[in-house]
Amino acid sequence: MITCDSFAEKTLMITGGTGSFGSTVLAHFVGSNIGEIRVFSRDEKKQDDMRHHLQETYPEFAPKVRFFIGDVRDVQSVRDAMVGVDYVFHAAALKQVPSCEFFPMEAVKTNIVGTDNVLHAAIDAGVSKVVCLSTDKAAYPINAMGKSKAMMESIVYANARNGAGRTTICCTRYGNVMCSRGSVIPLFIEQIKHGSPITITDPNMTRFLMNLDEAVDLVCFAFENGNPGDLFVQKSDASDIATLASAVQRLFGDTGVRIIGTRHGEKLYETLLTTEERARSQDLGDYFRVLPDTRDLNYDGFIKQGVAQVGCAEPYTSDNTRRLNLDETIEKIMTTDYVREKLVDQASR
Repeated sequence: MITCDSFAEKTLMITGGTGSFGSTVLAHFVGSNIGEIRVFSRDEKKQDDMRHHLQETYPEFAPKVRFFIGDVRDVQSVRDAMVGVDYVFHAAALKQVPSCEFFPMEAVKTNIVGTDNVLHAAIDAGVSKVVCLSTDKAAYPINAMGKSKAMMESIVYANARNGAGRTTICCTRYGNVMCSRGSVIPLFIEQIKHGSPITITDPNMTRFLMNLDEAVDLVCFAFENGNPGDLFVQKSDASDIATLASAVQRLFGDTGVRIIGTRHGEKLYETLLTTEERARSQDLGDYFRVLPDTRDLNYDGFIKQGVAQVGCAEPYTSDNTRRLNLDETIEKIMTTDYVREKLVDQASR
């Protein structure tokens, strides 16, 4: 349970608050000394489900959670919800790679324009700190989702650099969050449940593995330690897809594997830090902090003297981080509530 004094009697707003990340933040924060949590999203059904879940699970704390219907694309709805807010976790986004490939302008409207709306509303409302959530797909992006999140990061850095005043804006970037909405582990489990073979794209494909609690820990670390324009990355282990599929089948049953090939916009491995970012990063133990580029548009000062060389650094990827073996992958996916709950359901049938 979060007990950070920084949140005592303060108001936190979570954009995209009915998603997997927002639900986990509520579970961490609702019983703490925080003053108020505002869940901002456009899905009234998910808000109603979350409201009822809070009333059943945390009846004594549920009144401190307020729900706001709105869309980050609609700046006025954001401004209305932002009045009196102290801190913002900006998680609203279009996250599905194939969907963004087919509808890239929708990704632009939510991930780019929506972020700009949130940041300007926060600055105008005098919010103290905003932590924005990004993705490994923003590093060396090859798909529309990654490109839109890369532009989102640029908007974060520009607003942090260009005089946000008393609003500190920083960013986090993380890899695959296990069992979040649309991720592959729930798909595998559902396929096994129906007796179908697991479908994998490329057995050699690697992905970082992080659970939702670790995603919240990363955002909280950025909140506590972030300066304007900082980017924070958690050091994460990775698994190849073949090992991940075997781990799920070891737990839920072996129904075979069918290789279907890569989907639109997929990478063989993911990058959390580019070579250039790694060169100006600080190693903070469990995390990297990437310092902002503080140069201005007056490049005359760099004619005679440049910046540090980046050739000595290498990117931080799911291919060169620590690779989990089968037993370690099983242990990792067992840290998720979703997998544990599904195993209980399977045992009760």
